[in-house]
Amino acid sequence: MLPRPPFPGEGRRVVPAGRSRARPRGAGGGTVLLPSMLMFGVILASSGLLLMIEKGILAEVKPLHPAAVEGARRGHGAGDRGAGEEAQGELEYQVLRDIRNRTIRTVCGQRAMPRSVWELPAGQRRTVLRHLLVSDKYRFLYCYVPKVACSNWKRILKVLDGALESVDVKMKMDHKNDLVFLGDMKPEEINYRLKHYYKFIFVRNPMERLLSAYRNKFGEIKEYQQKYGVEIARRYRKNGGNSAGDDVTFSEFLRYLLDEDVERMNEHWMPIYNLCQPCAVRYDFIGSYERLNADANYVLDRVQSPSFVRFPERQSWYKPVTAETLQYYLCNTQRRLIKELLPKYILDFSLFAYPLPNITSEFCQQ
Repeated sequence: MLPRPPFPGEGRRVVPAGRSRARPRGAGGGTVLLPSMLMFGVILASSGLLLMIEKGILAEVKPLHPAAVEGARRGHGAGDRGAGEEAQGELEYQVLRDIRNRTIRTVCGQRAMPRSVWELPAGQRRTVLRHLLVSDKYRFLYCYVPKVACSNWKRILKVLDGALESVDVKMKMDHKNDLVFLGDMKPEEINYRLKHYYKFIFVRNPMERLLSAYRNKFGEIKEYQQKYGVEIARRYRKNGGNSAGDDVTFSEFLRYLLDEDVERMNEHWMPIYNLCQPCAVRYDFIGSYERLNADANYVLDRVQSPSFVRFPERQSWYKPVTAETLQYYLCNTQRRLIKELLPKYILDFSLFAYPLPNITSEFCQQ
């Protein structure tokens, strides 16, 4: 058990791209989801999320238009999309960012919320510290979240550290070697970096992230099929003992998640809140998968990385999760199953301002 050293009580910081750096308070939750079920109920009720879960209603929030915002950054304009559409995209982003920051301040302002990593239970502290990657040369901490472009960010860290020549080098990603993890450092070294380094994370729609993990791990990775798929088939299917683990259905995967302890989940489907503990860590910037290139470029500018370091282009073999794909899977899954699963990921939805999945009959009939 690490000692709990004094930690300055300065304000939480979430910095929007291209704006002056105001310092609102961080993001987050509690022990497994929150410190107590009472607190969990209070936050759900205050945000209206409980009613939305019970009735299966989706908040009518339109998705952002990242292309419009990124186009403005690159100097593209009226010729492609029009200044009006770019302005609308930027306005939507500002509104969403404001909602996110307000929610983060409210949740993390609760008395029961952790104020530092030393206030976390040992298991939760180990999780967040082993997901915080360190760049001492450029003085930043990045909390990596699997299925949110973390492989590309790891490539960037290796290039910045000189372990990799270019982000475009064709090679299988080694997720351990040539990377520095905050959890491998001494308490005083951890404290210094948490206090003085620039800290950021990238987030993604929780259900989209789960679907991406399901399609990748159970559709392509034999190791996951054998380790998790075989067990899932055996547990949730009659006569499932003969499965090789490569035929797990999305519904079976969600049933498995329902029965899993959040703190013991594999990192590819553990909630972002539990991976990165945004109440206990004062993140300076929260980027989103929907604005990946624009937000990544902002971070690279902010940490003053060399001009030749750019965020990698999406690989040609990559199969993105489209809105239509997500709708197909959700609408062909038992509505009750999705509703029962939402509380485990409710902080990811609420803190990062993602609408709950629309699984109404009217929407699914479209």
